[in-house]
Amino acid sequence: MASIYALKPRFQALLRPLTRALAQRGISANQITVLALVMSMLAGACIALWPHAAWPLLMVPAILFVRMALNAIDGMLAREHNLKSALGGLLNEVTDVLSDAALYLPFGLLPGVSLLWVSVVVILSVMTEVVGLAAVQIGATRRYDGPMGKSDRAFVFGCLAVVMGLGVPAGAWLNVMWLVLCVLLCWTMLNRMKQALLEVSQAHV
Repeated sequence: MASIYALKPRFQALLRPLTRALAQRGISANQITVLALVMSMLAGACIALWPHAAWPLLMVPAILFVRMALNAIDGMLAREHNLKSALGGLLNEVTDVLSDAALYLPFGLLPGVSLLWVSVVVILSVMTEVVGLAAVQIGATRRYDGPMGKSDRAFVFGCLAVVMGLGVPAGAWLNVMWLVLCVLLCWTMLNRMKQALLEVSQAHV
């Protein structure tokens, strides 16, 4: 299933020189992981504190891009520079979910935006990651299948932030978008379960 996640290898290749420089300076993967969480929390706090201002929304795409870069860097530091740890594995999964919640839930406080719809989207987003992790429990690899993985959600919320930051008012179009997003998230969960089961069945052939 098509997903922005498929572009990750190319993105990592661009970030590899920076990753090497950070490793040489003694920066750990866990420090990068926590930095991504703190950045998301601060951005979400700005949206919540200034829901009528445009600037917190207009900075969201940049925050999401930097966060994606940091997520890629912490993984490369762990794998390619001998910085993998049990704590890092836990932090990587937990902070991803917390970062999403911290950055996306404040959208529900924007004028005309339904907090209920945003909450449902965030809950379903968390569930997609739970399903991805649950695949490991049945002997499959961690699943990142789309069509609405972490990178795809970042793209959607980034676009939404720009549109609303430029002054487009919330309306019926936004409720339709939330509905479509929920459908895609449910599809993602089913696809991850399907791919995990297929992987396990092929491993036993």
